[in-house]
Amino acid sequence: MKRDIHDLAMVSPSAWLGEGTRIGAFAIVGDDVELGDRCIVEPYAIIQGPSSFGKENHFYSHSVVGNDPQDLKFAGEKTRLEAGDANQFREFCTVSRGTSLGGGVTRLGNHNLIMSYAHIAHDCRVGSYTILVNAATLGGHVTVEDYAQVGAFCPVHQFCRIGKFAYVAAHTVVTQDVAPFSKVVAPRGTKTYGVNSVGLARAGFSPERIHAIEKAFRLLLHSKLNTTQALVKMRETLAGSEDVTELVRFIETAARGLAK
Repeated sequence: MKRDIHDLAMVSPSAWLGEGTRIGAFAIVGDDVELGDRCIVEPYAIIQGPSSFGKENHFYSHSVVGNDPQDLKFAGEKTRLEAGDANQFREFCTVSRGTSLGGGVTRLGNHNLIMSYAHIAHDCRVGSYTILVNAATLGGHVTVEDYAQVGAFCPVHQFCRIGKFAYVAAHTVVTQDVAPFSKVVAPRGTKTYGVNSVGLARAGFSPERIHAIEKAFRLLLHSKLNTTQALVKMRETLAGSEDVTELVRFIETAARGLAK
């Protein structure tokens, strides 16, 4: 099975490509990169070395994998990234090589899904079958064990461990180890503080329309009525406002509840 390298790709003479590997236009495969059989490097993806990958890894456009560690102590020494088979590196994710103080190697196992904008820092140890959701961020020296999931926009402090089969919910800040088999979530403190009056005025809402909406929100947020009672009161006192009618309709069709 031959390799398929686009004429506009840049592949270092020192790179080693397995059989059936495909390299797209404007992709860069740098010095001392080893790609196993049937890897796919999409257009504009960048893979730096020294790094080695098993078979059937997929590097999506604009992923940057095997780049220098983001560590001020790094002085250009030879460090590595090692990954197994069938990992997916989605758009704009970044994976750094190791540092000499951390053993010199960042390691990933097999069948990991690294979603868009996720980051794996230097000297991390990521097992197999893990998922790093969009913009999940692993600090240096973090360990993520097999089958763990790290949710969207979760920063994980350096040297922390995420145990096997653990689930870290979105927007959770991890500063201590997460036990295997556990679910971890940060407090959900989202609140509604009132009407977007400035935005409505800029959009051309008249003072009368804004006033009616503000009355509705006072009933919803600042009266002693529960949501159902507040909706009844809105219908009774503000029936002439199409905006309030739309607000009532929206609240009554909220499948996941309403932030208040």
